[in-house]
Amino acid sequence: MEIAMEGTRAAVRGRGRVSLGRYGVAVASLLSVTLIGVMVGKAALDPGTVFAILLSKLPFVDVTPWWPASHEAILLEIRLPRVAMAALVGAGLSVAGATYQGLFRNPLAEPYLIGVAGGAGLGAALAMALSLPSIFYLYGGVQLAAFASAMLTVGLVYALARVGHSTPVTTLLLAGVAMGSLANAATAFVMYSMGDKIVVIYAWMLGGFNIASWQQVAVAAPSVLFSIFLLTLLGRVANVMQLDDDQVRSLGINLELAKLLLVVGATLATAAAVSASGLIGFVGLVVPHVVRMLWGPDHRSLIPLCALLGGTFLIATDAAARMLPGPQEIPVGVVTAFAGVPFFLYLLRQQKRSVF
Repeated sequence: MEIAMEGTRAAVRGRGRVSLGRYGVAVASLLSVTLIGVMVGKAALDPGTVFAILLSKLPFVDVTPWWPASHEAILLEIRLPRVAMAALVGAGLSVAGATYQGLFRNPLAEPYLIGVAGGAGLGAALAMALSLPSIFYLYGGVQLAAFASAMLTVGLVYALARVGHSTPVTTLLLAGVAMGSLANAATAFVMYSMGDKIVVIYAWMLGGFNIASWQQVAVAAPSVLFSIFLLTLLGRVANVMQLDDDQVRSLGINLELAKLLLVVGATLATAAAVSASGLIGFVGLVVPHVVRMLWGPDHRSLIPLCALLGGTFLIATDAAARMLPGPQEIPVGVVTAFAGVPFFLYLLRQQKRSVF
């Protein structure tokens, strides 16, 4: 008996070390890429300068400045908010993608599946096309319009998909595709009607962080962090949702409430991410599958690990977008597409051989 109990304790300790190990790898990757993200750009910063500037901002630490004042401004007002925003957006899109893939039981599901992207694009396009007071744009009016329009679109999708007292997943998916297509058509009409604003609207839709600020980070962070927290708490429920509906009910879970909470959490994260950065594709498709391949499909760990590796992935692709040669900075959405399309084709090929 004592031998069996000792074996159980050893197994628990082993699982704990594995769990801490994978979180350690994910956090180390995020910190390493963050350092690279604040160093690279038109004005390169070396690690010593970065650490010295950050140390000088700590209380009770006296560091005599030996770096140009411009380097401090670049680090604190341009690079750090940009990296922070990329981390938030990558985390939000990744956890939303993992949640939708589990909810729809489809490995090809991604955060924009039920109309979030179309709704956000329409809201942003209307805000940029209308001649509103300058204070509206100064205080993030475009981002607010994109967020509100995305949430409204998904609300309409959920209402349209409701059949009696239930919301079938298939109906939800079809309603999302229909509303997303309608929103995209409306956005195209706005762009066509406002020809002088078409470049600005199109640039936003390509996605990027070149105008990221601490103010935008402060606006996006609460929604993304709350969504990650909520979806992590719902990890066990997300695991159970892989079963058929009757089995879920037999376990005492309120199926419709579980669906609603999962959709709300994933949509909130996606809407906040899209409103802050524009449309950046393939993050929510690629990262969850990489995490599953590395550490398994358990949503209780999948969600927080997706948040960490999603932030890592988007910081890295944003840094690559800044480093690539060209007369202008390449939108990060273009880089994620180049990275994501081959992986998407690989998933399509795998779908022919196995069932998710």
